[in-house]
Amino acid sequence: MWTEEKLNELLTTPSDALVEDIAKLQGDIMVLGAGGKMGPTLCLLAKNAVEKSGVARRVIAVSRFSDPIATKLLTDNGVEIIPCDLTDWAQLNALPEVENVIFMAGLKFGTTGNEAKTWHMNATLPAFVAEKFKKSNIVVFSSGNVYPIVPISSGGCRECDPVGPIGEYTQSVLARERVFEYAAQEYGTKVFIYRLNFAVDLRYGVLYDMAQRILAGEPIAVETPVLNCIWQGSANEMALRGLLHAESPAKVMNITGPEIVSIRAAARQLGEYLGKEPTFSGVEGTDAYLNNAELAMETFGYPAVSIHKLIRWQAEWIMDGGRGLNKPTHFEERKGSY
Repeated sequence: MWTEEKLNELLTTPSDALVEDIAKLQGDIMVLGAGGKMGPTLCLLAKNAVEKSGVARRVIAVSRFSDPIATKLLTDNGVEIIPCDLTDWAQLNALPEVENVIFMAGLKFGTTGNEAKTWHMNATLPAFVAEKFKKSNIVVFSSGNVYPIVPISSGGCRECDPVGPIGEYTQSVLARERVFEYAAQEYGTKVFIYRLNFAVDLRYGVLYDMAQRILAGEPIAVETPVLNCIWQGSANEMALRGLLHAESPAKVMNITGPEIVSIRAAARQLGEYLGKEPTFSGVEGTDAYLNNAELAMETFGYPAVSIHKLIRWQAEWIMDGGRGLNKPTHFEERKGSY
């Protein structure tokens, strides 16, 4: 039987490799934008790794903290929080100096029609953060969608491939990367650019979205026939361990699962567990947003949870009455409109 407590425990129990890497870090860890989908469990994962490492250091979560459930998870487990509107320069500048920063703040959903705020959050704010924390090691959350759509036969984009963002959201995300790359060049800031494709938490994600459509009898679009995704616990571990791989010039790494996942196959497997046959719409395409994560697999090892187990867990979570975050991924989007 799945419960919120069981899911959070799985997401926040550190591996031996994470504990070893946390012990190697110098100084405290601050997570900017910690109140979003991944931030609360990342902060708690960091705190648990610190405790197991035996090395005293602070884990500081910074956010507006608009979600009371996420805030309670952090405060109940002793994570230090600082409420802060990062877009207010005075509040940002008042934050303590720290050696290690995870930058997660940004805007994606609802960006179409709200382009000015999108650029402010994804390009202007990073410039202020890069200036404030120029002496820190910084892991910068980015998106695999800064690459263009590529043929499935390519195996996905590698870090050395040219970017080609589609739409203003991904253009602004690339601007975020460029701002931190400039800080690495100009100030010698050590930067790790973390290009993520689809973390899966069970309360949200591509598998959750597919399961909801199956249960509602809604067709699943297959114009984009495949995708990458990764267990959020492993994605968060890679973000924290990335602090040791921050470099000047900036280091770029694709973060996702090792498989190219067929949407039809994943939906049919979900349907078997849910007891309902999925339906599909559109003509199956031959290209997609795809990232090749070989470098991440070589650096950090494979995700702790396979795609097949994730599919089973996702169905069980929904059948056991697990809540959703109401944050659809728009995994089928091909024109950059979010």
